[in-house]
Amino acid sequence: MNKKKVWKIVGNVIFVGLIILLILPSGRIWVQQGLMKIGLFKPKLEKPEPTPIAEAEVPASSNYAGVAFSDDNGEVVHIPDLKGKVVFLNFWATWCPPCKAEMPSIQVLKDKFKDNNNVVFLIVEIEGEKEKARDFMQQGSMDLPVYYPESQIPGEWLGGAIPTTVILDKTGNIATRHEGMADYARVEVSDFITELIQK
Repeated sequence: MNKKKVWKIVGNVIFVGLIILLILPSGRIWVQQGLMKIGLFKPKLEKPEPTPIAEAEVPASSNYAGVAFSDDNGEVVHIPDLKGKVVFLNFWATWCPPCKAEMPSIQVLKDKFKDNNNVVFLIVEIEGEKEKARDFMQQGSMDLPVYYPESQIPGEWLGGAIPTTVILDKTGNIATRHEGMADYARVEVSDFITELIQK
């Protein structure tokens, strides 16, 4: 067999393998994590422009009164009670491959702040799939604190896409919001949170 035919066969095998990887959810997660590791999918770390709809929906002065999330044990966290802390909110669902792909990077970020009481992580599974969320975290050896909505999620936090991540400053206002998958293990993210803590 000549070299040209061998390379054609190898090329076809690689092509079929890539197609299979992209079709299978676990394959997509693996590819997406690889793309994050090479520097793609950097989170946007700038304050979003307010929209008239968002301003009308929840006045900034309210500090999101009434917005609450519960954990697996039924303990409820009210967002206004977290004033004075930086709050990292990630909205996801168990059926979402990009959501799952970014979780290990969120674990790395959380681990950087594990001894800092000035930062709170709320990993909000929006569909209430408690068992699936628990299984996913266990399979990935992650200890991210998973919460579920106990109230309506403000539109300025979660629009129409997941994953979406919102970081609130110590006054309870949005410091940044990123829609889509991102690598939160990046040093600029931990630096951004550290700056918010020090303000």
